[in-house]
Amino acid sequence: MTTPDPDYATYIAGLPRVLVGAAVLFRDAGGRVLLVEPNYREGWALPGGTVESDDGETPRQGAHRETVEEIGLDVELGGLLAVDWVPGTARPPIVAYLYDGGVLTQEQLKSIRLQEEELLSWRLVPREELADHLRGSLGRRVLAALDAVERGTGTVELADGYPAR
Repeated sequence: MTTPDPDYATYIAGLPRVLVGAAVLFRDAGGRVLLVEPNYREGWALPGGTVESDDGETPRQGAHRETVEEIGLDVELGGLLAVDWVPGTARPPIVAYLYDGGVLTQEQLKSIRLQEEELLSWRLVPREELADHLRGSLGRRVLAALDAVERGTGTVELADGYPAR
């Protein structure tokens, strides 16, 4: 076994920190988006959370794990809809991954079981009401992802919820 280079370890320790989040965009047959209401902060969110990268978890694995934990749905995730760089002031920047959870059946919707330690409720919200529930970059990210689904354009690259250029 080789000994790590102390200069390299010092270099790595001095690099900026970035948080990684991953969430899933689920819709119903009417196109409404599934939102969850966390008990630890104001507002609504998508099923998802922080990727446990120290455990070697990928963003896709994190989104799947969080979905199972938060709403009890164990579904295969579709494509990556959006990657969003969200700058931070009181926290490190976040790279947010948003995956396509597809259209849920009535049976799947009836089987949703909330993680009581973190969530108060869930609801299906039409596109035109999303801005009332999702603030800032998250709201813009979800709308951009819905546009990508509707147009079939694949993954969108965002910066604070706006198209990156």
